[in-house]
Amino acid sequence: MSSPASSSPEELIIGTYTERLPHVDGQAQGILSCRYEAGTIGPPRVLARTRNPSFLVVSPDNRRLYAVNETVEFEGQPGGGVSAFARDPRSGELSLLNTRPSGGVEPAHLELAPGGSFLLVANYRSGSVAVFSLEADGSIGPMTDHAQHEGSSTHPARQSGPHAHMIMFDPRNGNLLVPDLGLDAILFYELSDEGKLAELPGRRITMAAGAGPRHLAFHPLGAHLLVVNELDNTLVALRREGDGFVTTAIASTLPEGFRGHSQAAAIRMSPSGRTVLVSNRGADSDTIALFRFDADQGTLGLAGFAPTKGREPRELIFSPDGRFVIVASQDSDALVVMEFDEDGPRLRYRSSTPVPTPVCLRII
Repeated sequence: MSSPASSSPEELIIGTYTERLPHVDGQAQGILSCRYEAGTIGPPRVLARTRNPSFLVVSPDNRRLYAVNETVEFEGQPGGGVSAFARDPRSGELSLLNTRPSGGVEPAHLELAPGGSFLLVANYRSGSVAVFSLEADGSIGPMTDHAQHEGSSTHPARQSGPHAHMIMFDPRNGNLLVPDLGLDAILFYELSDEGKLAELPGRRITMAAGAGPRHLAFHPLGAHLLVVNELDNTLVALRREGDGFVTTAIASTLPEGFRGHSQAAAIRMSPSGRTVLVSNRGADSDTIALFRFDADQGTLGLAGFAPTKGREPRELIFSPDGRFVIVASQDSDALVVMEFDEDGPRLRYRSSTPVPTPVCLRII
């Protein structure tokens, strides 16, 4: 009788910080990689030495990888950078193709446009979005457009100006969504075939004053949008109506009566769309908040909290089979694996692997 086939190992690619910054003491050497298999993570190895690759995106064919370089000075010029790498699909090794200035200071996020013709970058500190063409070999071409956000909000330290924090494309119509923490708003853009941005001001979604929208997630069916607000630790559910979205639920990501310091970070929906996970960061609140999501009603129900057993849970992702959640504990230099039970829903600690200053996770 033959034994059951074992699952194939996957590659876990990790974005990191490599330098000391005001908010983090970066200890890594660049982009890292670990072997991942059935809830087990192997030791890290260095794929590419590059400065503060704090966010990564991989092309659909897994042959190209792009990284922000979250800096205030890049290759002798003010601002941040973006780097393009060719990836060997067999070995996973990365080879640098080229770099470009990001068009702003401290880029925090980037995304490939549908079709793969353009790379878009969110420059956090300077509050802008830059669009770059992509060459046939995957290298980053010239900048085709640059949208500078304007304005501020109520938080004196964090919202004195715009802070674009993410790039996401609407899965239904291809519009570009950009949550801006400094403006308490989500901006909508159209991207032309020539790589030009045109804001759709009538679609802009405004959050509560001082909320600080950070990251977004779409429900698998595309009818609902979830927003995590970093500054006031709230999760907002919105339902698609016509060309826009309307709010259906708002929930705190913290326990009732919590009085300590906390900042929300990552948001993920389970593959089924029935559970939303949000990470909370703070000495008294390093947890994953679990919410039940009812797509018919658009409601959120707090199911509980899972301690991350690590400081500053910056990122979390589901394993490809949906059985596990991997958490990047930035200030504990560790990746934590948790078993996911959607019937609860609940998370149960499984293991921790030493990895220096992890902040972004991608599984191939």
